[in-house]
Amino acid sequence: MKTKTLKKNKVNVVTLGCSKNIFDSEVMMAQLKANKFDVEHEAKQDDSEIVIINTCGFIDNAKQESIDTILRYADAKKEGQVDKVYVTGCLSERYKSDLETEIPEVDAYFGTRELPRLLKTLKADYKHELVGERLLTTPAHFAYFKIAEGCDRPCSFCAIPLMRGKHVSTPIEDLVQQAKGLAAKGVKELMLIAQDLTYYGLDIYKKRSLAELIDRLADVEGIEWIRLHYAFPTGFPMDVLDVMKARENVCNYLDMPLQHGSTRMLKAMRRGTTREKTEALIDNIRNIVPDIAIRTTLISGYPGETEADFQEMYDWVEKSKFERLGIFTYSHEENTHAFNFKDDVPEKLKRERADAIMELQSGISYNLNQKHIGQTRKVLFDKVEGDYFIGRTEFDSPEVDNEVLVKKMDTYVRIGDFSDILITSADHYDLYGEVK
Repeated sequence: MKTKTLKKNKVNVVTLGCSKNIFDSEVMMAQLKANKFDVEHEAKQDDSEIVIINTCGFIDNAKQESIDTILRYADAKKEGQVDKVYVTGCLSERYKSDLETEIPEVDAYFGTRELPRLLKTLKADYKHELVGERLLTTPAHFAYFKIAEGCDRPCSFCAIPLMRGKHVSTPIEDLVQQAKGLAAKGVKELMLIAQDLTYYGLDIYKKRSLAELIDRLADVEGIEWIRLHYAFPTGFPMDVLDVMKARENVCNYLDMPLQHGSTRMLKAMRRGTTREKTEALIDNIRNIVPDIAIRTTLISGYPGETEADFQEMYDWVEKSKFERLGIFTYSHEENTHAFNFKDDVPEKLKRERADAIMELQSGISYNLNQKHIGQTRKVLFDKVEGDYFIGRTEFDSPEVDNEVLVKKMDTYVRIGDFSDILITSADHYDLYGEVK
């Protein structure tokens, strides 16, 4: 029995997982709005007739969060707090038949490329003229900007190709038009995302075309920052760095997941490189763009990782002094190549190794941050929290990197605007400053 009046044709879109999922939800919301649905992202009130959950299926923790969210709304449906529950995204793509059996309360499950079918189920049309249109869920001044879908890499631990399919690049002209549309709406920062940025163009132009794309996007009036996420190290197109140096609005920032610092582990992970080659690549990048912030992610506890392998990674992190770094514990994923091996590193040891790397990185970050003191940095302000305006330098991406804090009582800055900030102090992950 219904316990409340639900708003007819109101849709609550709930997004879990990475920035690629955020992008997909924004596209879906634009289509729903064009079909006269009242659409909201992660609505504060449970008064929507329809809930669509865009799930993540990447690693165990993310899968569990997705399942818990589905169960929450399945229960809400039983209690009459919602009429329809639909599930889409990576978890649904990968485990559709299992989910249909285990959680039958959900009205329908859809894969990662089934938006037209989902819309048809809602008696809505997929409007081709809206391709590239999105309802932004991020603050209005920045947007995630997906340039390709899928991945052709053979990494042994990764289930993304199972969920997202083969690499498909979006043509440059389409992306330039999308960027112009975003700029017209006030977006100042584009964060380029894909499962693999560096593969961009190989499928449609028969050559790596990331540098050309960035150069074209840098011409779009109103776009003041372009940031690169998820670059694969093997085959990295070095001409991207020439564009980064030449174009003022391309941030000196590169997110390049390297996964490990042991050659033996890199070979087992099927990464197509060695520690020595990785070190040479990082050295080359820093020589060409000396003032660059490199963000990387690593994995601890991959099958067969010995204490010697871990120590090699630890020493390599200590030597490399990455500006930004995160680390995951290995997740044993079905149907990946690594699933053939025994998951033989205990969870407690995986976590201890990850914690040791993060403690090391904390010290590296603290020392690097001290170098900003006395420098004036261009800062984009994202939000207000407590006593501070909070923003970022070109060396920082939202949510995952350092922040710049400016006391509200000392000055006023407008959210979504840039300001020149004199850095007066710094700790492990934050900079503090004042308006020049």
